[in-house]
Amino acid sequence: MKSIYEVLKRPIITEKSMKLVEMGKYTFEVSQDANKIEIKNAVKEIFSVDVEKVNLINGKAKKKRVGKHTGLTAKVKKAIVTVKAGQSIDIFEI
Repeated sequence: MKSIYEVLKRPIITEKSMKLVEMGKYTFEVSQDANKIEIKNAVKEIFSVDVEKVNLINGKAKKKRVGKHTGLTAKVKKAIVTVKAGQSIDIFEI
């Protein structure tokens, strides 16, 4: 069993994610092998909020080239977590 801190890696703070905060949706980078239930339980336990819905986005690795060497960037898995109306997560407050 994974620790809740292994499931959630970091919050994603961009212009697009900050617009989602106004609608009660928060974006996190999560572990590659995490599922929706683990993410929901981790957010619920860490931030003490009620989670309504979890949407996942699997980012693909992109090809990069430096000189004659080629490689891939790291894959990123993101979770957009919707909390109940009237609740918020403090780390997204500016």
